[in-house]
Amino acid sequence: MPSDRYREVFAQHRWDVPADFNIADAVCRRHAQDRSRFAMYWEDEAGGKSALTYWDLQQCANRLSNALARLGVRCGDKVAIILPQRPETAIAHIACYQMGAITVPLSFLFGPDALEYRLEDSEACVAIVDPQSQPNLAPVRDKLRRLKHVIGVAGASAPWICDWETVLANAARHFIPASTRATDPALLVYTSGTTGPPKGALMPQQCLLGNLPGFVYSHDGFPQPGDVFWSPADWAWTGGLMDALLPTLYFGRPILGYRGRFEPERALDLLERYQVTNAFLFPTALKMIMKAIPDPRSRYELALRSIMSAGEAVGTTVFEWARERLGVTINEMFGQTEMNYIVGNSHRLWPAKPGSMGRPNPGHRIAVINEDGTEVEPGEVGEIAVHRVAPDGTPDPVFFLEYFNNPEGTAKKFSDGWARTGDLAKQDEEGYLWYQGRADDMFKAAGYRIGPAEIENCLVRHEAVANAAVVPSPDEMRGNIVKAFIVLASGHAPSVALEEDIRKHVRGHLAPYEYPKE
Repeated sequence: MPSDRYREVFAQHRWDVPADFNIADAVCRRHAQDRSRFAMYWEDEAGGKSALTYWDLQQCANRLSNALARLGVRCGDKVAIILPQRPETAIAHIACYQMGAITVPLSFLFGPDALEYRLEDSEACVAIVDPQSQPNLAPVRDKLRRLKHVIGVAGASAPWICDWETVLANAARHFIPASTRATDPALLVYTSGTTGPPKGALMPQQCLLGNLPGFVYSHDGFPQPGDVFWSPADWAWTGGLMDALLPTLYFGRPILGYRGRFEPERALDLLERYQVTNAFLFPTALKMIMKAIPDPRSRYELALRSIMSAGEAVGTTVFEWARERLGVTINEMFGQTEMNYIVGNSHRLWPAKPGSMGRPNPGHRIAVINEDGTEVEPGEVGEIAVHRVAPDGTPDPVFFLEYFNNPEGTAKKFSDGWARTGDLAKQDEEGYLWYQGRADDMFKAAGYRIGPAEIENCLVRHEAVANAAVVPSPDEMRGNIVKAFIVLASGHAPSVALEEDIRKHVRGHLAPYEYPKE
């Protein structure tokens, strides 16, 4: 058991945010002087492969910055990047940041309606697409008043699309970067819209710096010599962008990019061939690997030394499996688009408790509060909140600036300096947070307050369950009853007997009112 140095590490942290800061310089330009330093290895499921140095990324970014400027993009303009994990995605981000433009990362999986709303709301003037996202943009392109240009990568073509290769070939390879303040806007990331239409969180340049302590701690002292990073997380989301791509490049280490569906065997093959040392894997991905290949190290020569996981509770089953079968202690993390990487584990500095999200990461002031904004007692359920002022008395750089064009939404996010996350947790006497679900996920059944996370974790421990989701189902007598949606593991078929066995399993581990009635 490692010693607990949490209080020491937390007390020593001080923010040192320069007045002038630009993400592009931090993640690429300063490393590009070494032309031999690799930045990215990339492949796709069709067999395509490439490897790029930081110098390669910078040269392409310079050309794209000049091309965008020629198309009329100016400081503060929005450029939508509708691409999967591929080199052009990183290049587009670097190009925009260094010219003071604002990126709008959007998932390549978004359909026409989702794209139309976000592109119109963000006021994007340029969009960058690939063959997968182009067909979803095409039906709504003419409805977008401010969208003037579309650039296509990897063969995406149409009369209204400018070809990426041609655009770069016709642009100069030298670019003088704009000077930006640390508090200047850099990217506009849309939330999932759990309480109404998606909101665009406008993030400052310095938000990358705010993410770094949590990133370093969750990967057990990143970077170490030889570190290589990979995550299947979409680079259009905060999880892929701020938990993987940008912090890895900030530290001058190579990241692996892969375009394709997540499959357990393919994931382990990538981890082995590229000797990945650090990974961010969602609990769902870990469960899929655990069910498909229970003993990975008997088949693959892995170099993993750290795994960070977030998005939902990992749970004791997956936690113990990873420690025994992967030789890695998972460091769970919690954050959200507006203020990311605020809670986490770092098992070499403080013990990781299975099922816990961790403790407040150094540099962030975290509390569990009630509806009135008062901190609750240890063991009580409340809403996780983070204060604008860090423990050292300086502004916390991780914060978003505002919801774009939504002052009412911005105002509702805060309560006396506290930003409410909308996520519920308990905090124990040692400061560890235990996730209890979204504030709007909690429900009552027969007078009992129920959070889905604990039940879902228990369900997954059943050998026949690959994944599970728990929701309330209206009941005339109890108000609600527990309803479970289950994905069966390979080799198991649905039956009345199996349903009863799963119910018995939950009843044997949790309270009687928590087992699924449906």
